[in-house]
Amino acid sequence: MEEKKEKRLKKIKEVIKKHKKEKEEYLQGWKRAKADYLNYKKDEHRRISTFLLKGKEDLFLKILPILDNFNRAEKEAKKRKEKDDLLEGFLKIKNQLDSLLKEEGVEEIEIEGEEFDPLYHEAIEVREEKGQKSGTIIEEVEKGYLFQGKVIRPAKVKVVK
Repeated sequence: MEEKKEKRLKKIKEVIKKHKKEKEEYLQGWKRAKADYLNYKKDEHRRISTFLLKGKEDLFLKILPILDNFNRAEKEAKKRKEKDDLLEGFLKIKNQLDSLLKEEGVEEIEIEGEEFDPLYHEAIEVREEKGQKSGTIIEEVEKGYLFQGKVIRPAKVKVVK
């Protein structure tokens, strides 16, 4: 009888050991699945954010030529002496567009007094100028823009040879 109890106890211990091992395997599998899921969530969030930023960038690139036209109109308006209410209205719209782009993280690339930098500027003309240092920007033809620190459109400039 004592021998039977020992055999039974041994069997029970083996079953318990087997179940503990299975429990540990299941627990480790669950932990891996949870880690995989959390990594997937991070990757998906990053992918969606990148997708949204690219969509915004594409939209801004479509808006910038409109802003360029407003800038040209403003430049011409400053040459005129008389005030025009219609023109004033257009300039208010231009200012709203400027504000919207700034709020969304679009910034103009500053060129005043800058040296030519191919990361930010596109040279459309190179010419010799006496008294000017080579590589100096002498005129901005079209404004360049950054979106969240990335160049979305380089400034088109004229540079001293």
